[in-house]
Amino acid sequence: MESVWAIILALCLSGYGIGSARVINQGNQAIVERLGKYKKTLPPGLKFVWFPLENIAVEETTREQVLDIEPQQAITKDNISAEVDAVVYWRINNLYKAYYDVEDVKEAITNLVITTLRSEIGRMDLDETYSSRSEINENLSIYLKEAADSWGAEVIRVELQEIKPPQTVLESLEQERAAESKKKAAIYEAEGERESAIARAEGTVKSLEMISKALLEKPNSQDVLKYLIATRYVEANEKLGESSNSKIVFMDPKALTEAMTDLMETPELHIKKDGGNGSN
Repeated sequence: MESVWAIILALCLSGYGIGSARVINQGNQAIVERLGKYKKTLPPGLKFVWFPLENIAVEETTREQVLDIEPQQAITKDNISAEVDAVVYWRINNLYKAYYDVEDVKEAITNLVITTLRSEIGRMDLDETYSSRSEINENLSIYLKEAADSWGAEVIRVELQEIKPPQTVLESLEQERAAESKKKAAIYEAEGERESAIARAEGTVKSLEMISKALLEKPNSQDVLKYLIATRYVEANEKLGESSNSKIVFMDPKALTEAMTDLMETPELHIKKDGGNGSN
């Protein structure tokens, strides 16, 4: 009879031991409470929980987690409403604080990210937010790390994903950028034309100086000048004939000949006068 009871007792103890065994997976931790009060934190591995006095209150991962913040409305310093969202990389480093010091650590971090994100966006103009992403990410990380530490959580990094202003603002910005680009292009074109005109004028002046100097040194300056003028006249007529929008112009040959003769004789008079002045 005693052996029967011994067997029954052994089976009960074995069943109780098997029922009390708990396996905590790698990367997780568990909190054990005894009679409703915190008893211990279980690391990964095979552990025993003595029911009904003890129970596992919570088992949570301590691996890095990704918290995707839904798009939120934020108002910039220049009173433009923009839609912003972010991603938070975090993990639990103290399960006791994460379970007992805050109702829901994940929700607490989410609300803190939204509040801090709106505050950071509100300090900047819309244009400044695009160029200050690194600064915003850094400030968010600093604020969140300080607050999350008291909740037993560690904020590893925060990434601002997108800043999306209303469509009307986007269209206005595109028009402003297009107008600015056209303005710069017009300025560059005007500067190029001005420099080209100056270069052409300087070249013309230099050419005239060289021709004038050469004519003063030549005894047959009138013949040379007549040749140059005739050459230019022929070239001009050829270009006029090649032009797609060229027109036929009727000119009085006698008047043209007289004008050409006067034009070719005038420089000679000036040259002689200049030469006479130089001799005096």
